[in-house]
Amino acid sequence: MERLTVTPRPDWRAHVERDLGFAFHTIAGAPYWDETAYYRFTAAEADAIEAATGELEQLALALVDRVVQTGEEAFERLHIPRLAWEAIASSWHAGEKNLYGRFDLAYGGSGAPKLLEYNADTPTALFEAAVVQWDWLQAAWPERDQFNSIHERLIEAWKNFGLDGRRVHFSAVKDHAEDIGTIEYLRDTATQAGLETNRVAIEDIGWDGAAFRDLEDRPIDVLFKLYPWEWLIGEDFGTHLLTGVAKVIEPAWKMVLSNKAALVMLWEMAPGHPNLLPAFLEPGHIDGKVVRKPIYSREGANVQVADGGTVLAETDGGYGAEGFVYQAHVEIPAFAGNYPVLGSWVIASQPAGIGIREDATPITRDTSRFVPHLFD
Repeated sequence: MERLTVTPRPDWRAHVERDLGFAFHTIAGAPYWDETAYYRFTAAEADAIEAATGELEQLALALVDRVVQTGEEAFERLHIPRLAWEAIASSWHAGEKNLYGRFDLAYGGSGAPKLLEYNADTPTALFEAAVVQWDWLQAAWPERDQFNSIHERLIEAWKNFGLDGRRVHFSAVKDHAEDIGTIEYLRDTATQAGLETNRVAIEDIGWDGAAFRDLEDRPIDVLFKLYPWEWLIGEDFGTHLLTGVAKVIEPAWKMVLSNKAALVMLWEMAPGHPNLLPAFLEPGHIDGKVVRKPIYSREGANVQVADGGTVLAETDGGYGAEGFVYQAHVEIPAFAGNYPVLGSWVIASQPAGIGIREDATPITRDTSRFVPHLFD
């Protein structure tokens, strides 16, 4: 694995906007999509990432089964509200299918990839990984390869959901360019799979006492929501989703995996696993550097890195009310002062490709850059 600098395509901004519909390549005046560099892997390294991703997904599914079988004690440790327990168990026992997820891995080309966290419910950076970096590869390095079958696997996954004849509504919050770009891309893959689709903002979904409806008063029978389950079940609107009145993607059982307390339970289930880091719900169990993460948080907010009583790095934010997870620190290899985190995607629980985000610090945040990759 190496990071190589390269001259960007001179017209890339106009091209990605016009031909790909990639509108959020620049955020707050700073580059988000960055093709001044790329990461090069060997085929063996790409295979190692794929194998680790498949292994982690199987562990995650086994954890859901264990939590559902254990019941109250496990749900409470995950800080999942009681009102969601039955819906989680029902969705798991019914075999409700999931669409996608993203494992964030620390990896520098040697040793085993290490799981930092699992974005199991509302992962973004999908369009960039599936389409934009593939477009870059075809333009700049058409003879090379990329660990990336995300697009094809998404279309196949939609075909296997059993939704023929049912309209799928895609929903996210208003005025959020990245979220809207993500659901529009997912909606496009569903359309390519032959499904009927519509888009509706989360704020515009109505409830008539028996069903959800969009602004045209059409019933919402299937809802893809790019909006966290833990937020939904805290709102009057969201509690109706737990009744099964609409099919929801991602399914309710993803609540088991979409909080960082799952990292603790994964370590308890498979202590010493080469792709896992020691993690605990209480401090004091780990020697050396420790990363403290809120049980519920997003985009690197409220993360603290400490060594003994010395805080080495910390980000701000509004998370942490439910408590924290304490995870053993792993050094993210630096490439010319850049710290890459590999977002390894699963589609329908199958490894499908990676996207890389890098930062000038070891903590990946919403301002971190997306950098393409290839392998040979």
